[in-house]
Amino acid sequence: MLIQVVKSKIHRVSVTEAELNYIGSITIDENLLEAANIIEGERVQIVNINNGERLETYTIKGDRGSGTICLNGPAARKVAVGDKIIIIGYGYMDFEEAKLFKPTIVFPDEETNLIED
Repeated sequence: MLIQVVKSKIHRVSVTEAELNYIGSITIDENLLEAANIIEGERVQIVNINNGERLETYTIKGDRGSGTICLNGPAARKVAVGDKIIIIGYGYMDFEEAKLFKPTIVFPDEETNLIED
């Protein structure tokens, strides 16, 4: 049996942009994507800490080192610039494998969205 589990999480980043007139998705600084083991085009869940909104979309690489977190298209209506969000990627795995699996969790600096050394 396969079950869906948390694979990756970027915890408490600030929304830097919201672009309503875009096709859709979330643009994320490439450094954050790599650190969290999330790939471009991956389906992710967005949880908005400020207003409780939850939505699903897919990722787009943002400029490396920019700290960009931009909700695009209809998702832009679910956030305000400055909101704190959690970005969660899920994966399917065997039930027994899932018992031992440890997700990749990234805690970037909440002001800059950059990974602390």
